Amino acid sequence: MAHRSSQIMEPTISKTDINKIRNSEHHNPFEVLGAHKVSIKEKKGIVIRTFQPEAKKVEIIEIKKRSNGGKPRIGPQLHVPISSKVKGYPMQGIDHNGIFEAIFLGREEIFMYKFRVTFNKKNVQVMYDPFSFKPILTDYDLHLFAEGNHHNIYDKLGAHIMTIDGIEGVYFAIWAPNAKRVSVVGDFNNWDGRRHPMRLLGGSGVWEIFIPELKEGDIYKYEIKAKNNHIYIKSDPYAYYSEIRPKTASLVYNIDKYKYKWGDALWMQERENKNPLELPISIYEVHLNSWKRVPEEGNRGLTYREMALDLIKYVKEMGFTHIELLPIVEHPLDDSWGYQVTGYYSPTSRYGTPEDFMYFVDQCHQNNIGVILDWVPAHFPKDAHGLSWFDGTSLYEYGDQKKREHKDWGTLVFNYARKEVGNFLIANGLFWLKKYHIDGLRVDAVASMLYLNYSRKDGEWVANEYGGRENLEAINLLRRFNILIYKYFPGILTIAEESTAWPLVSKPTYLGGLGFGLKWNMGWMHDVLEYMSKDSIYRRYHHNDITFPLLYAFNENFVLPLSHDEVVHQKGSLLAKMPGNEWEKFANLRLLYGFMYGHPGKKLLFMGGEFGQWREWDHKNSLDWHLLEYQPHQKLQTFLKDLNRVHKSEPSLYEIDFHHSGFEWIDCHDCDNSVLAFARKGKDQKNMLIFICNFTPICRYNYRLAVPNSSIYKEILNSNAEIYGGNNIGNPGMFKPEPVPHYGKPFSIILTLPPLSVLILKPITTMD
Repeated sequence: MAHRSSQIMEPTISKTDINKIRNSEHHNPFEVLGAHKVSIKEKKGIVIRTFQPEAKKVEIIEIKKRSNGGKPRIGPQLHVPISSKVKGYPMQGIDHNGIFEAIFLGREEIFMYKFRVTFNKKNVQVMYDPFSFKPILTDYDLHLFAEGNHHNIYDKLGAHIMTIDGIEGVYFAIWAPNAKRVSVVGDFNNWDGRRHPMRLLGGSGVWEIFIPELKEGDIYKYEIKAKNNHIYIKSDPYAYYSEIRPKTASLVYNIDKYKYKWGDALWMQERENKNPLELPISIYEVHLNSWKRVPEEGNRGLTYREMALDLIKYVKEMGFTHIELLPIVEHPLDDSWGYQVTGYYSPTSRYGTPEDFMYFVDQCHQNNIGVILDWVPAHFPKDAHGLSWFDGTSLYEYGDQKKREHKDWGTLVFNYARKEVGNFLIANGLFWLKKYHIDGLRVDAVASMLYLNYSRKDGEWVANEYGGRENLEAINLLRRFNILIYKYFPGILTIAEESTAWPLVSKPTYLGGLGFGLKWNMGWMHDVLEYMSKDSIYRRYHHNDITFPLLYAFNENFVLPLSHDEVVHQKGSLLAKMPGNEWEKFANLRLLYGFMYGHPGKKLLFMGGEFGQWREWDHKNSLDWHLLEYQPHQKLQTFLKDLNRVHKSEPSLYEIDFHHSGFEWIDCHDCDNSVLAFARKGKDQKNMLIFICNFTPICRYNYRLAVPNSSIYKEILNSNAEIYGGNNIGNPGMFKPEPVPHYGKPFSIILTLPPLSVLILKPITTMD
């Protein structure tokens, strides 16, 4: 083997290439650096080049593959011992900025090698050459991504631990089509963007590099040089894990299935074979950082694994079917509650590792509790390390000033017209369902996506191509999102937080709908809370507030949300909203919950409401668990437990939530007494419950109520029972209807309606 003499200083590349490498501006440094075949004066050979800024000396050590296919070893052709002192071939500097070159004449096949780089006597590093590896992403992958149809693009872009040619390392790929240069930087290269520039794969806008011997836990970012030479330091949009705030770097992490052993196979199998819309759904909405804290440890929130003990045990005891988590993806600001996301593929490191979060979900499933995540495709923050101005242009956000910003929130709007951006979002939704076994996604701020003039004045927005205010690109994205979610994951739920009267939000796309499984019923929430906050003496004049929602109750598949939004920003807690003295406040809140559980629609309650939090929610502090030392709060909590028990055990309360055949008014006109009565029915019409609500603090004796048939009825729940904090006025025993017509029914019964109460009656036997 011939090696070019160190006396020859003339480089084999042009000054232009040298300048581009030196200035870190080469769009494909792999064309220059690494090993290449050459012909010099009709002699064939191999040239190896490297760029090692500040290096004093660089040597090449040849690596020979083991014949059994194992890891490479330092080569037998050198006839030297395998040690740190193995002799290497010296490379020559071809400029004064760290570009080195060595030529091996007579070698026609490129061989494996390492560099030994001497920076000074105390800093000698031995490393594989990242520029010696071929491209990894295929044209097929790039084509699918450009079309917006690569549904598992998270397996391709981002940072992935892999072994290539027997060498372990990390593969990086990132989309930055308008960048002049992209580099991976981190502790491993002293955050020097000159050391690991990436190759641009054709016209795809995707850059990639494989860096040998990096490992899980290594910290990295992307250094992006824009066309105007401005440098942007960005976290990885596809990172699986991130540094804990206030740090913002991404971490290499392996979330492949072999790392975590799931134990929820039975749950996943049963989920796939059931229609969730016909199942009982009562959701406990949780903000992880403030559900419960540890005062003796700096008032920190619980970890994912601590939640898997405390929160799951609590939710199971309370009887809720699902936990809905306010966004737990990476975000830099606690005050945003998670809604200003910077790491869409990364569960926040505040509470532990990705594997820890998998454990939490797994334990939920093993305890028959579903997990719903808040998902935020409507906007993202302007943080310098995030998606904003990613490659020196409006890449993820709209470029048009009349479309790009949500002024209310100080955030940017995704460019839904860009196929790669749509691919990023849709794949992200699929990612959480696939990798973390999530059971549903509640999509935040859907209304802001649907309308071009959302929170904008005239002249501040631009119409669509037909002159309308609808964001056609966002509508198309939401429809595609729902089609694909339900295609890949039957049995899950997508839930829209949509605050307007947009039609068919929860109807199939083939009928012109958006394709969501459920929609939050914001109208019900507003009207009912407005009604319940009024002194009972005035409720007779606002009876329509609680009857009106039934006029549209079956237009959508609704969730009835008493959410976090109703207990912040000076709105007060649910208990504090209720009028009257302390006893009346608790009675009113029980009445509200009883009415909600009887009303058609799935149920959602924000944490703290179940035991009567007095203070409004404070995301910086724990719920006031000490209140459970007092009987009124204990008894309210017991009432919620029993409501959930009845809800899950009675098919009439969940089988037909979204069709009028599951609901029948018995009396909706008694505004003078502020009394409502209605029946809920299951698929088998014999499964029926009757709800009677008395919205005044006056006990109604000898109250005649129409009933649908001559069945004998029994009171199965009374919110005025002493065990719930009431005064035990009620209707013990059985009720045999009288053949006295009332409100068009041939039978009726006489009841005592306790003050501020809800009664639930169940037919026990049929007399017809």
